[in-house]
Parts: sequence; structure tokens; C-alpha cells
Amino acid sequence: MIRLRELQEKDWPLVWKFMQPVIHAGETYPYERNMTADQARHLWIDVTEVAYVAEDESGEILGSYYLKPNQPTLGAHVANCGYLVSANARGRGIATQMCEHSQDEARKRGFRAVKTNEASVHIWKKLGFHIVGTLPGAFDHAKLGFVDAFVMYKALVDND
Repeated sequence: MIRLRELQEKDWPLVWKFMQPVIHAGETYPYERNMTADQARHLWIDVTEVAYVAEDESGEILGSYYLKPNQPTLGAHVANCGYLVSANARGRGIATQMCEHSQDEARKRGFRAVKTNEASVHIWKKLGFHIVGTLPGAFDHAKLGFVDAFVMYKALVDND
């Protein structure tokens, strides 16, 4: 059983523990590969609307995600989310649960849609996201060089 709850200050070192290798690898997030825990915390918590953790029944933190407006003012009705799952918890459906939770939370907070651009495209497609754009060579992947990035989108409410 996985429980999702808001990230608390005491959780950050545990999140950073599995976030740091992902950032260092340079294969999924466009963050500076040698960023510090403080820099990462600022991007994951300080400039987002809210961040959550996924924990198991023993309290072990297995993943985290943030939720924020994709753009200020006229683009603030579209949410942007970033998701991370610890290496030892991958393949257990945690990202799927976090994505479903983030859609519910975005809807509750008044967002009309969610935009994401993550490595696990198959999960997002399974959950109803569509690729609405391709940015050729937009991401400098640490192993593959410049690769395309997808803009993925899902409406949360009907556009009346």
C-alpha cells in the first residue's frame, strides 16, 4: 500500500538521496548535473505550488512529485508536474499512482490541464496524455546527445 502526502521539510534529505543520482546521470531532467541539494530543493519545493512524497506502509519514501503552474498569469491554468521514483522502487507502479494523484490534486487546485514531459512516455500515454508537440534536439542527454523532447498534455476539465 502506497500513501501520498505533502512533502515535509524532514523528507527532503531522503528525497535528495534518490534524486541526486538521477540528476547526476543527466538522462531525464534538464538540471545542472552537479547541482547541490540546496539548488535541487529550491527547484523541487521552493518554486512549486506543492510537492508530495509516496511512502510505503513502513514510512520509506519511494518517490516524489511537484505540482506548479506551467507558466505565470495567462498560462497558470495548466499544471506542470515532475516525478521521481527511487531506483529500488521502480517497476512497482509508483509513478502511475503519483501521476493519477497529481491529476486529482491539480483539478482540486483549479488547474484545467496538466502538461508533462517525462522519460516514461508509455505511462503518461496509458493515463490519457497525448503528445502534442515534439521539440527536436531539445534535451542534451548525457549518453545519447541531443534528443527530442515531447510536450505531453491532458485536459482535466471539458473546455466549455
